[in-house]
Amino acid sequence: MSDAMPILDELDARGLLADCTHRDELAALLAASPVTLYAGYDPTSTSLHIGNLVPVILQARLQRAGHRPIIVVGGATGMIGDPSGKSAERNLLDDDTLAHNVAALRGQLGRLIDFDGPRGALMVDNADWFRGVGYLEFLRDAGKHLTINYMLAKDSVKSRLEGETGISYTEFSYMLLQAWDFVQLHRRHGCRLQVGGSDQWGNITAGCELQRKLGGEGLHGLVAPLLLDATGQKMGKTSTGERVWLDPELTPPYAFYQYWLNVPDADVGRLLRIFSWRTLGELDELLAAHAASPAARAAQRALADDMTTWVHGADATARAVKAAGVLFGGSLADLTDDDLAPLFATIDNKVDLARDALAAGLPLIDLLVQAGLAKSKGEARRTISQGGAYLNNERVAQLDLVVTTDHLATPSFLLLRTGKKSYALARVA
Repeated sequence: MSDAMPILDELDARGLLADCTHRDELAALLAASPVTLYAGYDPTSTSLHIGNLVPVILQARLQRAGHRPIIVVGGATGMIGDPSGKSAERNLLDDDTLAHNVAALRGQLGRLIDFDGPRGALMVDNADWFRGVGYLEFLRDAGKHLTINYMLAKDSVKSRLEGETGISYTEFSYMLLQAWDFVQLHRRHGCRLQVGGSDQWGNITAGCELQRKLGGEGLHGLVAPLLLDATGQKMGKTSTGERVWLDPELTPPYAFYQYWLNVPDADVGRLLRIFSWRTLGELDELLAAHAASPAARAAQRALADDMTTWVHGADATARAVKAAGVLFGGSLADLTDDDLAPLFATIDNKVDLARDALAAGLPLIDLLVQAGLAKSKGEARRTISQGGAYLNNERVAQLDLVVTTDHLATPSFLLLRTGKKSYALARVA
């Protein structure tokens, strides 16, 4: 956090404040004493994705400013589905799937927010206060306090009503359920603030309104802009349309690192301010250096380093950097299968080889064709004869080179290259 800057001003300066309730009152509340705050995460998957990092970084920054975060995993509301930002109703999840997803998210969020110390985060499941509550009881205690007119005016509901699919009563009730979450969290844990993405503004303010109607202590909401690129499109998917997950089994750390490394200049400064733990002063210096020499991509490298270290740890970042260096002609010395396996998972050109076949010997010409680096043996021969073929980043001059297991860069991998940028990995099993 910047020196002596109030946390609300810090969030604003970092582009993390799209709206909040009664800013002066909220600023005074945050300055007066530690505040308990919460964000909710629906367990619709076993992993969060990078779009979910907006509420996570809000909670983490507020925690470092001395406040206490509560993570609400929606074991109850996850069975309903939030209509915010959706054009169609989600499939409902069964109890076993929900339980599995909740457990996975607990472990994942535990690596992103501090659960230790006096301001250690608390994780709760809203099924704890919804389980066993009867329908008529809920209508009596909560439903009568928010009017249909109030709920219909919210953008999350209005957009669905105006769409072709409409909105079911099940999803329409989500706003009231989330509002009840806020009331319950205040009663149980003294929670005064809810944070989230700007698509949650309607749900968050509904919680503040329900608390007001019930005559309770005033509650506040704070939302950050959604994670959009410079064109206004949601971020979080690769160029091939695959979502960027936080689970290393779904998106390997190398691919995660590469996603941030390839962020365009138009987005990198904003993303660094949002997610990097560097001070605003440090970021100003970094971005000035980047503007002076954009080809060096210093800002993108800092973003990729910071994001991968936060989500996956410093060791995963070091491995991603080492693997990425291979694709720029770096040495393969001291690399392991663990270093190259993530690269194999994401590189376009790759081939699996039988160990027995490689032990017997495979002509390099054939390997270049099999790996997709040459369209024919004739093209492969021309590439080698012109000095454009590389094995483990070393130029090959022999047209008749036979590759064997002795050439393996690691116990299971060979790296092939033609020209400066066309790479392939061969994996031996």
